[in-house]
Parts: sequence; C-alpha cells; structure tokens
Amino acid sequence: MWCCSPLVGQVGMGADLVRLEGNAMCSPGFSCDSALQVTYILKGSGRLQVVGVEGKRILETIVKEGNLLIEPRFFVVSKIADPDGLSWFSIITTPNPAFTHLAGSIGAWKAISPEVLQAAFKVPAETEKIFRSKRSNDAIFFPPPNGRNKSLLVLVLDLFWSINMLTTFS
Repeated sequence: MWCCSPLVGQVGMGADLVRLEGNAMCSPGFSCDSALQVTYILKGSGRLQVVGVEGKRILETIVKEGNLLIEPRFFVVSKIADPDGLSWFSIITTPNPAFTHLAGSIGAWKAISPEVLQAAFKVPAETEKIFRSKRSNDAIFFPPPNGRNKSLLVLVLDLFWSINMLTTFS
C-alpha cells in the first residue's frame, strides 16, 4: 500500500495508491506521527468516516472521483467502497509515515475479551466467535461482505468507532 517513488522521496514525502474492490473496506487507521495525508479520489466512490477526540464521529460523507481531502492527523479515518470500487492516491508529508490500523496484528481486538464484546454490543457468543473468525492477523483491507456477513460488517464498524480512542491513547 505505501510506497515512496524516487521523486517523492527526494522532496521528503511519501505516497500511496490504494484500489478497493466494490463494497470492500480499508481498516480504520490514523497517523501516529506528525504526517499529514492529502488524498485524491482517482476513480469510483464510497463512504469516508472520520472519528476524533473521545470517539466522536467528526465526518461521515460520500467521496467520489475528483474529490481532494486532507486527512487530519491523529484522527481515525476509514473508507468503504461503493459497489463499483474506490481508488485513491495520497501524498504523505513525511518519507517514513507511521500509521496504525485498528485491525490486524496491531489492532485493538487483541486487548478486548470476548465477554466485553458480547456485553458491549448485546450479541450472543456465537456472533462474537464469527466476528473473531473473520479477523486476520495482517489484514487492513476487508473484502466485500456476502449476504450473511452484512450485519457482521455493521457490527465491526460500530465496534471500530466505539473503541478507537482505546487504541489511540494506549
């Protein structure tokens, strides 16, 4: 996902190019250093969500081809592609950015017990087990959900927004 072309690297910046399949999601994540990320939507459309201090949703909007946005540092940002997919290119104001995602081996899921998840979202143990079984140790991109897993995606998104500050300040 992240790359640094020779030209971009020479001026002390980084860059990334991401292509999401239709209905896929990029894990919520944030910049843990002083890097600022300027993102240009190349193709497609989707939903962008930004969560700030104390887990408050700052922005939830539709992004589409031609949009330019600045992703605030230290705020959790996630993108979900519409059925036709979503592609973006970002310039990052440091050649070695430090990003943290709320999923994968470095995510907050490891710190939360199954019982806490069940109680927080009022779901049975079976739903929590399905959720954990879908989690991969290294994935920050999630494939499109099939019919049965759509409600699971809603659970995942709600949980990401509810616990994002736990990861941010720990």
